[in-house]
Amino acid sequence: MSVTSALGHIRKRLREFEASERGNVAVLFGIALLPIMAAVGASVDYTHRNSVRAAMQAALDSTALMLSRDAATKNDPQLDSLANSYFKALFTRAEGKTVKLDASYGATGESTLTVTATVTVPTHFMQIFGHKEMTISSTSVVKWGNTKLRIALALDNTGSMGQANKLPALKTATKELLKMLQGASDKPGDVQVSIVPFAKDVNVGAKNYTAPWVKWDEWDAQNGQDVSVEVCDNTGKGKGKGKCTTTTKWVPNNHNTWNGCVSDRDQEYDVSASAPNPSTKTTLFPAEQYAQCPVALMPLSYNWTGMNSLVDSMQANGMTNQTIGLAWAWQSLMQGPPLSAPAISDKKNTKQYIILLTDGLNTQNRFTTDSAKIDERTAKLCANIKATGIEIDTVLVMEGNASLLKTCASKRRCFSSSPARGKL
Repeated sequence: MSVTSALGHIRKRLREFEASERGNVAVLFGIALLPIMAAVGASVDYTHRNSVRAAMQAALDSTALMLSRDAATKNDPQLDSLANSYFKALFTRAEGKTVKLDASYGATGESTLTVTATVTVPTHFMQIFGHKEMTISSTSVVKWGNTKLRIALALDNTGSMGQANKLPALKTATKELLKMLQGASDKPGDVQVSIVPFAKDVNVGAKNYTAPWVKWDEWDAQNGQDVSVEVCDNTGKGKGKGKCTTTTKWVPNNHNTWNGCVSDRDQEYDVSASAPNPSTKTTLFPAEQYAQCPVALMPLSYNWTGMNSLVDSMQANGMTNQTIGLAWAWQSLMQGPPLSAPAISDKKNTKQYIILLTDGLNTQNRFTTDSAKIDERTAKLCANIKATGIEIDTVLVMEGNASLLKTCASKRRCFSSSPARGKL
């Protein structure tokens, strides 16, 4: 059949359909029209629904991100209230009615914030078939790693910190840091801090005078008094105690009069975090009645009020021994004695840092006043600390040995600042 013939045949059939008066054609066409209209109307309404849903999801994602900043400090009703405020400010589709939001936060292993929104949207074509509105539900989930921090602050409390407003600046900067760390903690214990004020010595607390890790031989030799003692030869043969002479004997003071200061351990333990062993005296911490003893250190904790009080109490006095400040900062992160830090519950997500803040040159330790020799001990200690995976940040205030602090710092995180304006 030719094209012309085929077209003629089609035209003929169309004219016959047009002229037909048989009722079954109209009935069939009317029946077919209903599902066609329903399908077209549903397509239009669902296209509109998807447009609203896309706008809703974008607003919901932004809401969840904004809410995650404060999620750990809010209860569920507070989260719901904030979620409603954020979402309604971002979701601007007027046809979205009856908005309902639900927000929940959990921190088991990792922090998770879930925000669910439900919106009703009126239909257009589908109202003809009794469907006056459609419900749209969507969920946004924000997850973030629950990284825990253990930070030891080694803070220079030596005499030179009393000059040029440096100690007040140190106090201000430290308290601002503590405030930031407290705010970064999703839940109590996620961030823990120890504070180690240091001069030539470190004060571990006079209450530890009975601790088995304190070595007393040098302290006993330097703190006490000569006491008169009567010595008799027992030659009296029953007539008394015999011939007696009076001599003097050195009697150490009671250890409860100790001010809490300890000096460097014997080398090489002075650059180590090895646990003290009472049966090996070289591993113990030598007590010293250091006249310029700084305020007592604070072991690892999240007692933010106590930390701020300790910072307020610091005073500038004594010579500089950065090694012992770093050594006790390291000890404060260790789980064994002397300070017995809490166990790390999640090693994978826990990071440990030491922050050393100092303004000057090393001037004296237990062994010498030769700055170069003390620097060698400091550098060796820093290398030992970093070898364990603990990161070190150093802050140099004004003068000092910048080269040493750069060597100590991890990834060159050595900072230099001036407290002239009252802040570091």
